[in-house]
Amino acid sequence: TPFSFHTKTARFSVVGRAMKILPYVSCVPCNPFSSLPLAGSQVQFPIAHNVTVAEGGTANMTCRVEHNDNTSLQWSNPAQQTLFFGDKKALRDNRIELVRASWQELAISISEVTLSDEGQYTCSLFTMPVKTAKAFLTVLGVPEKPKIGGLTKPAMEGDQITLTCVSSGSKPAAEIRWFRNEKEIQAGSKEVNATGKTFTVSSALRLQVDRSDDGVAYTCRVEHVALPASAQQATEVLEVHYAPRVEILPSQTLPQEGQYLKLDCISKGNPLPDSVLWTKDGGELPDVDRMIVEGRELTITSLNKTDNGTYRCEARNHLGTSSAEYVLFVYDPNALEQNGPDHALIGGVVAVVVFITLCLIIVLGRYLARHKGTYLTHEAKGADDAPDADTAIINAEGNQAHAEEKKEYFI
Repeated sequence: TPFSFHTKTARFSVVGRAMKILPYVSCVPCNPFSSLPLAGSQVQFPIAHNVTVAEGGTANMTCRVEHNDNTSLQWSNPAQQTLFFGDKKALRDNRIELVRASWQELAISISEVTLSDEGQYTCSLFTMPVKTAKAFLTVLGVPEKPKIGGLTKPAMEGDQITLTCVSSGSKPAAEIRWFRNEKEIQAGSKEVNATGKTFTVSSALRLQVDRSDDGVAYTCRVEHVALPASAQQATEVLEVHYAPRVEILPSQTLPQEGQYLKLDCISKGNPLPDSVLWTKDGGELPDVDRMIVEGRELTITSLNKTDNGTYRCEARNHLGTSSAEYVLFVYDPNALEQNGPDHALIGGVVAVVVFITLCLIIVLGRYLARHKGTYLTHEAKGADDAPDADTAIINAEGNQAHAEEKKEYFI
């Protein structure tokens, strides 16, 4: 008669005279035909889910069984090393801890996850036969903070430069975006190189710099699924040297005798010109007592006709020289006061004359349009071939087809 019994280490099954030792499953009475589900019993299957975690984070692995008849659960790693058997820890790894253990659930955690922890983990339910569930642990490689290379400070206006942004340690490969003063610009070429389990990503941005790039911030931003909250980024501020540009701004538009005039020489360059040079008509300023230079400003006091001429401001740095000119004409204040009313009077008279002329042209045109026809003088009326009055009226009201028959006679 078949029978079975259990010990702490093995289960012995005897059928007739044959006896075989089976692996230990549990310390509860079992049926010799336990490999087959009993009538009315519910099949037991463990359930586990894949886990994704960033490198350095904590992975929580959970295995559940909806219907369990007090059979133990076990977690093992990709190397088939047992991590936990029920609530008993089997592997000496301080990073692995027990979260919950019951007949229906076995949950563990792995802290400070590394790329080497990635792989397929197995949850085993020790029934006959043993049932398993697989859970794949995916470890994301966090990209390192990018670095921008290839920038030589300062750059010269017109130079061609290439900014290279490099970030390593990402898994999967990270994305790189470029920004000019927080406004995204089109990136250049991108390269992805595998280094073990991670990737090194680089992106090149080619520029032809000009003075508008001076002080502009170029930012390289690395985006990755392991960085959901904020991206890693690096920023470089360009310094561009360029030759100066000069502009002269006068303090007034109609300088008059007796007044003062201030000319401001605006020079923009990098590096900024240390000083500017003022000249008049190609030579030095003739009257240094009245023509005072302070920094970039030239002030002329008590203007008179002798101050008329061309004033030139010149600025330079190590990249070049630039200049601007201002033509000064000093006005007579009395002439400006007299000319003002005369111009207004002349303008008014001209406007009236033009208006009257237009009115006369319109009236004359209407008069001529209403008096078209045949006109005869008294002498012509006495002629034999002269038409009578009725005929003249009919001809005057006739259509344009008989326009060539109309006659006019003048004394």
